[in-house]
Amino acid sequence: MSTRRIRLDVAYDGTDFSGWARQPGLRTVCGVLETELARILRNPVVLTVAGRTDAGVHARAQVCHLDVDPQWLDQRSLEGRPEALVRRLARLLPADIAVMDARWVPDAFDARFSALRRHYEYRLTTAPWGPEPTRARDTAAWQRGADLDAVRDASERLLGLHDFAAFCRRREGATTIRELQRFDWRAEPDPRGEDAPGAAEVWTASVSADAFCWSMVRSLVGAVMAVGEGRRSPDWISGLLTETERSSAVPVAPACGLALVGVDYPADDDLAARNLVTREVRPGLGGGGGHR
Repeated sequence: MSTRRIRLDVAYDGTDFSGWARQPGLRTVCGVLETELARILRNPVVLTVAGRTDAGVHARAQVCHLDVDPQWLDQRSLEGRPEALVRRLARLLPADIAVMDARWVPDAFDARFSALRRHYEYRLTTAPWGPEPTRARDTAAWQRGADLDAVRDASERLLGLHDFAAFCRRREGATTIRELQRFDWRAEPDPRGEDAPGAAEVWTASVSADAFCWSMVRSLVGAVMAVGEGRRSPDWISGLLTETERSSAVPVAPACGLALVGVDYPADDDLAARNLVTREVRPGLGGGGGHR
């Protein structure tokens, strides 16, 4: 069978999903998508994804790919066009998941191995009453209070190429060496005004790297917030980069505040070369070892 590759751009509210990866008896993003795609294409499909988000984690710009026989799209509602899948899926998918784009891509495109970097955001509020009800599903409550300048300083200490073993759940055959390219914070003032009773802020972290290992972003956030709260020193953060095992002292921030917001890819002519580089740097990833 001669196949062609389709790229899907996907968004979802991860609250009611048990993560991306298909798991028997559990509702997962991949499981729902593969089921509905198979219904439309009348054949089973397998998705490869850029970032395998954990349970409760959201995505505004997830990327995945699948290989299909072009004849599967030779039906009246699709007319051979993958773009037509967007409208068909919109009628079948639940409200907490959407496919925003579907298009042919070169065979060398790999949603996982072709990626240059992944971008996440983590959103939290310091309000004593927690997040606004309209944002409760994507904003973590951080009611202990923290110093934003201290959080920013701790975040800067983690930038660069390091072994992030202290922040990662170990997976057999997977490296924990990553290049953290961005970790900065912005604050949104209380919409009621600075003089409002109990005025609080919403803080959003922007975190980018070539790849992330399992639970890494939430662990990074939990660690720098511990410094911001005064429970840990800035030197503690720096010391974590010298550890070779997951540190039980690193708290993991709640899943609800985290969202995958972007994945960068090279130009089509550079896809094959990028795939080779990624596989050489992280050979343990061939079986799914932690490329997120």
